[in-house]
Amino acid sequence: MSAAPMVRTVPAMSRLELRPLAAADLPACGTLLADRHRRHRVAQPLLSARFEDPAVALAELTAAYETPDSSGVVAYRAGVPVGFVLGAPKPSPLWGPNIWVEAAGLAVTDAEVMRDLYAVAATRWVDEGRTAHYVVVPAHDAGLVRAWFRLGFGQQHAHAIRPAARLGTGTPAGLSVRRATRADIPVLAQLDVELPLHQGLSPTFSAGRVGTVEESLAEWAADFDDPAYTTFVAESNGRVIGAAVGCALEQSSGHLSLARPDHAGFLGFAAVFPDARGIGAGRALGAAVIDWAVSTGFDSVVTDWRVTNLLSSRTWPALGFAETFLRLHRLIR
Repeated sequence: MSAAPMVRTVPAMSRLELRPLAAADLPACGTLLADRHRRHRVAQPLLSARFEDPAVALAELTAAYETPDSSGVVAYRAGVPVGFVLGAPKPSPLWGPNIWVEAAGLAVTDAEVMRDLYAVAATRWVDEGRTAHYVVVPAHDAGLVRAWFRLGFGQQHAHAIRPAARLGTGTPAGLSVRRATRADIPVLAQLDVELPLHQGLSPTFSAGRVGTVEESLAEWAADFDDPAYTTFVAESNGRVIGAAVGCALEQSSGHLSLARPDHAGFLGFAAVFPDARGIGAGRALGAAVIDWAVSTGFDSVVTDWRVTNLLSSRTWPALGFAETFLRLHRLIR
């Protein structure tokens, strides 16, 4: 944790004192975080109950505080902490000159306080040249989401969960779904490239790198037999038209900290060729991963999507996935 901005007192009747987040503030802020998560679980009981324990929430907050180049602000009213925000940069060039407020990086007793916290914290972030701001916010808290929207943020990504329970719906006529075999590797490699190509189109316009089929072929050949991942393919008229991959959520680099449910399966990848979309292949593949998660004994299934990806943002909620966290984004010019 590096140096932070100077103390600031909000004028008028608020009597809100804003100051750099310090190690001494962490226990009280950990309690705020645990309280936030307790309220969140009323709306989303599939989230982990562990983080309702202030000691566990404090451990997550402390880890975020100790992230290199982190900085944050805490708000006090009448000597009592009423909120904090804490961010840190990610080294990947994909995100630009960035700062990230992850799931353990914010909590307030009053959503409006978050706007004051950000105003002070962002002063430093922008002074450091970090102009791409990302924040992961509990989806159920409409007031808090609106506070971020009123700071110029927009929704970029959704994290979602559903119970590990079979859907009980059949595969559309003309489609079949089965486990992938090594003979499918060439088409799996093509589908690997198809997803980032789709994400790069309107209205998503993702800047993510599009790899080559040759790179994907090598990766599939090396990793196909890894028991940590289960791959399904969808066929129509004897042709593989799509694929999906399921695994334990622990295999994912996302859904971290308070956003990571216990003992959850993960729908980590799904893609369908453009000429085969609209016949239910994506839904059938998602259902196959959900059924696999049930058979494996997971308690829930998690996935995520870009909200500007019209296909995934419609298909996954239709399969019963409910938003848990929203990734919001602001780019400052």
